Amino acid sequence: MARSYYSVMLYHPADEVWAVIRPFDHYGWAGVESETIIEHGKAADQVGAVRQVSFGGNVIRQVLLAHSDIERSYSYAFCGAPPFPVQDYVATIRVTPIVADGAAFVEWWATFDCAAEDRDKWVRHFEQEGFAKWLAALRHFLSDGGARADRRSRARTCLA
Repeated sequence: MARSYYSVMLYHPADEVWAVIRPFDHYGWAGVESETIIEHGKAADQVGAVRQVSFGGNVIRQVLLAHSDIERSYSYAFCGAPPFPVQDYVATIRVTPIVADGAAFVEWWATFDCAAEDRDKWVRHFEQEGFAKWLAALRHFLSDGGARADRRSRARTCLA
């Protein structure tokens, strides 16, 4: 089984970082121009919820396998055939507080199976073209005030 892993330190409180990435139907922080919906009206933090992400004419579907506010983490897998030649793909993103300085340690990893000759290619792909880019976008989102604006927008939506 292959494993891709990437981590960053963000100088924002862990609870603030978790509040941004917590909803399984919210992917705007990742810098991906997409529309994300949860199928069949399930809650965005409900295990078994399926998110449908539409971007650039493509659609992927992922199922929420685990969600923990205590651990500040969630795990997910592809529904049906993944858009890559891998099998048994399971990813987890987790936010851990750095108590000494109020920062957050964010790590994202995936395990998967693939052809032996393609292992290094797909490990690098998920690390660099996925997790590294998305976590850099998260850093920008938090630093640019996107988290505050996003919370205000979600609050207005809930009140409407």
